[in-house]
Amino acid sequence: MKTQTVGALLRRLRQEQGLTQRELAERLCVSDKTISKWERDAGLPDIQLLPRLCQLLQVDSSSLLAGTLGENASISGTMARPSFFCCPVCGSITSSNGNISLSCCGRPLSALPMRKAKGVDRLQVNVSELDWLITSHHPMEKQNYVSFLAVADSGTLSIYKQYPEWEVQLRIPRQRGGTLFYYSTTKGLFYQPLIPSEECT
Repeated sequence: MKTQTVGALLRRLRQEQGLTQRELAERLCVSDKTISKWERDAGLPDIQLLPRLCQLLQVDSSSLLAGTLGENASISGTMARPSFFCCPVCGSITSSNGNISLSCCGRPLSALPMRKAKGVDRLQVNVSELDWLITSHHPMEKQNYVSFLAVADSGTLSIYKQYPEWEVQLRIPRQRGGTLFYYSTTKGLFYQPLIPSEECT
């Protein structure tokens, strides 16, 4: 649901928190007339008040100032094609199965672009007893390595963090299929079907 103005969004969020204009004003150390002015779009909150206001209304400042929460439509629940996000500063990994706004280390994050793994970019998938054994010849050096692998099917997503100077070697319980993802710090994000390598054409 989109809100047309900052004031309308402020009013909606205040009401969702069960606060009157006076109660919100007291928590911000301003007058209730100031809150009324904001909600009528006759002015905007002072930038010094934004962090506390956003905390009280449980909203991020960019959404508040845009006047919209950008809410997702209801998702019927599939993890088969998730989006992945990786912070370029600390390396934190996040995934989502819907549209999402994220930031980390003070920077906004965009979903990593994804492409199908082909040829030398494919991970090796072998059957080992009751498990999949996933390996790669990708270099595992400090500036060039596989940062994470992930396995997804329609109901689950598992992420496996990898580290420089470790070989890529992952053993997971065998399942009926799904999608295998991996992120190379130099080449980007790849996906491929989770099937034995000898079945690939």
